[in-house]
Amino acid sequence: MPVRIALLSNPKSTGNVSKLPRIRAFCAEHPDIFHYEVEQASQIGEAMRTLAQIRPRLLVINGGDGTVQAALTELHNGGHFGTDIPPVAVLPNGKTNLIALDLGAQGDPVTALSRLLEIARSDLSEHLVARELIALRCGAQEQRPVIGMFLGGAGLADTMLYCRNRIYPLGLPNGLSHAITAVAVLLRGLLGWKAKFLPPEPAPLQVSVAKDGKISGRFAVLAVTTLEKLLLGSELRPGTGGRLKMIAIEQKPASMLRGLRVLAGWAGQRTEFNGVHVEDADEISIEGERSSVILDGETFEARTGRPIFLTRATPLSFVRLAA
Repeated sequence: MPVRIALLSNPKSTGNVSKLPRIRAFCAEHPDIFHYEVEQASQIGEAMRTLAQIRPRLLVINGGDGTVQAALTELHNGGHFGTDIPPVAVLPNGKTNLIALDLGAQGDPVTALSRLLEIARSDLSEHLVARELIALRCGAQEQRPVIGMFLGGAGLADTMLYCRNRIYPLGLPNGLSHAITAVAVLLRGLLGWKAKFLPPEPAPLQVSVAKDGKISGRFAVLAVTTLEKLLLGSELRPGTGGRLKMIAIEQKPASMLRGLRVLAGWAGQRTEFNGVHVEDADEISIEGERSSVILDGETFEARTGRPIFLTRATPLSFVRLAA
């Protein structure tokens, strides 16, 4: 029987702790699924070499956004599939699932896998969508970019790290963890509270979106994405030309309130008013003094004199499930 789906799983992903046994059982019942498990990101290159040999119709990634990012990076840089890269699908998993959410994958991962198998056995074309990708390089000379779809920087990165390092270890449900994090951000940003148990103050950054277009300051939110759905569930409107979409919200209470309204209906076109900057760009650079940015779960550091460069990578085909 030909392999319809190559499934790449990360057993250490949060969602897989309880759900992977059911996924393994489902794969055992369906011989047209080839299931490959990796324990760490360094094994994904070997996984891709193996999966390329079986030539699946569909590559499905079972893990959080960090696993997806590592797989996309290997697809882009490894050349294992040549020019015949199969469409990619993502199972709902992990803590945040921004990429899975953007592709309409929600709920139970086994149900999503069953639906993907039905699609792989039929005409894929009506379910395919093209997605632009972000290529991140640390320094201008970096040759091997990291590939992803959502980058958070400045206060947003600090908030994501605060949630990951301070709130998730409490073992609370994801929704409650995110609610506590949101309250902490509001206490710090809108009310000006300062305490060790709150996220830190954002470090100053300089963001360049064109040769002569720079914005500098402290930003509560810096986000660059090629996704159509954002953190608040809003959707980007068409007409953005497939470029990198950036929003930067200055660390001021009034700007943060305006920024929340912009996020709720982000137009995806150039906008700048009262501390909220929205841009479409082909290239973006971020420079600061030891300021973190997070691309789909992996943390990088922007430094003075060694900025982080973001450019567009070659688009890939993804399978979109009904939302």
